[in-house]
Amino acid sequence: MHYGSGTITRCRDVLASEFQFCSDHNTTRFLKRVIHAENPDFIAFTGDNIFGSSTPDAAESLFKAFGPAMESGLPWAAVLGNHDQESSMNREELMSFISLMDYSVSQINPSTNDLTSPTEDGMMTKIDGFGNYDLQVHGAPGSILANSSVLNLFFLDSGTRAVFQGIRTYDWIKDSQLRWLLQVSQELQEQKQDPLHLTDATPLNKPPALAFFHIPIPEMPQLFYKEIVGEFQEGVACSRVNSGVLETLVSIGDVKAVFLGHDHKNDFCGNLRGIWFCYGGGFGYHGYGKAGWPRRARIIQAELQKGKNSWMGVERIKTWKRLDDEKMSKIDEQILWDQQLI
Repeated sequence: MHYGSGTITRCRDVLASEFQFCSDHNTTRFLKRVIHAENPDFIAFTGDNIFGSSTPDAAESLFKAFGPAMESGLPWAAVLGNHDQESSMNREELMSFISLMDYSVSQINPSTNDLTSPTEDGMMTKIDGFGNYDLQVHGAPGSILANSSVLNLFFLDSGTRAVFQGIRTYDWIKDSQLRWLLQVSQELQEQKQDPLHLTDATPLNKPPALAFFHIPIPEMPQLFYKEIVGEFQEGVACSRVNSGVLETLVSIGDVKAVFLGHDHKNDFCGNLRGIWFCYGGGFGYHGYGKAGWPRRARIIQAELQKGKNSWMGVERIKTWKRLDDEKMSKIDEQILWDQQLI
């Protein structure tokens, strides 16, 4: 969203005819329009939620940026980008604040329940970054999977900037984060379903997972030469360090798609080794974009399988985008994963 200070924060990269009255309020209006159009169950924010250098008060900016999500009463979660901490809060303070906001299910970092190593104050002390956590989506109320996870959501802190071998570069997801992801994914895949409701006919499919972080991985430029859904309009701004994120995701097997921010003029989905990597495209009006190319939001839909007597696990995951144009146009609908096609 790149939210600044509200009315006084002007828009970037909009048509001359739109500029005079354009501000952060256009971002707020767009978020409200998306929520109204899609009536979602959950909202995920993929970083650079506020543009730290454009606001002297990070807390005030966060309240304004996430205001429509809180007003909706929907559960929502966020990770940090590379600009959030450029105001009056550091990254730990930002995630702590976000985790305490109304209806937020964000977490600062994993609790001790997710870890094998000893920790202090119930918080993991040996994981890099802030905003590494997982959320479990349970089955339909009253169904045989009501007390079991049917979809797992992983959130990771991809950092800000770093210096590698004397060269400035974007940050990367570290080994400690990948070890945690490997561990929690394995535990979730081994999780037993509710024994009181299991029958011989109950499929024991492992639940699929989705991942959310801000900075793309170094393999993503390869997608310029592959078939994609959406537009590839700028170079991938990733780290010079390849920490093995793709290898880890392939090895754990449950992550079917990854959702990213960072590169505002890219809104495509492309497949790397069986996993979809999807940009949302620029959402906020104070972030850079492309004049005449509407701001946009990515929608994700997880569809449940209908069993003989009960709703079952996730059968299919789809995505599309909504444009902030007159008609709230819906474009580029595609299937990311289908249980029947495995």
